[in-house]
Amino acid sequence: MIYMNGDSEGTNNEVKDNTNNNIKELGEVRVPQFRSNIHCITIIGQIEGHMVLPPQNKSTKYEHIIPQIVAVEENPEIEGLLIILNTVGGDVEAGLALSELIVSMKKPSVSLVLGGGHSIGVPLAVSAKYSYIAPTATMTIHPIRMNGLIIGVPQTFDYFNKMQERIIRFIVENSKIDLDTIKRLMFTTSELANDVGTVLVGAEAVKYGLIKEIGGLHQALSKLQSLITSSKAAEKQNIN
Repeated sequence: MIYMNGDSEGTNNEVKDNTNNNIKELGEVRVPQFRSNIHCITIIGQIEGHMVLPPQNKSTKYEHIIPQIVAVEENPEIEGLLIILNTVGGDVEAGLALSELIVSMKKPSVSLVLGGGHSIGVPLAVSAKYSYIAPTATMTIHPIRMNGLIIGVPQTFDYFNKMQERIIRFIVENSKIDLDTIKRLMFTTSELANDVGTVLVGAEAVKYGLIKEIGGLHQALSKLQSLITSSKAAEKQNIN
């Protein structure tokens, strides 16, 4: 095939840019390309909120995730959302904002906790229609913390309590764990060194009703396809 000089240079530059982006973002020269009805969102490192984290921190910027969730809900070619979590937690309001968006989606969603789904990562994990956790993955449940200047007045503690109740209420409403259990795990003093809370490993998170099932990528994808099929059948039935 013969190209004019301008077209050839443009094509070469485009290929070069794609290659550079793949190396920079994924560490690979080539990434398998295929059309899928599932969109995958990864939430890793620390969830960044209104304050920019230091450059050495591995972070997930919530303003990058919000447009993706909206696009998934609106795009007719995408039928389901897979959320992969390996996060230490982060900004409470940013994490809750993402959780509320996911739980309010009409399209099926499945979450998979790999490595860790700690702190505000817990509401994110339970926000999906169905949740999995790897056998070796962990979830830390603990009270909220605040950095910086804290004014030692009753109003500050009232604010902390309201924030805490928002998180607890969301987790209870979107999982099978009950209120008394989540509070007991959250305020345990004998589990963590220099902190209050509980670490749940794999099967323990399922045992307490926080996560639906133990599983990995295959189980998560299979479940999501099953939910998509059920959703299509329900829509067709409603139309008829």
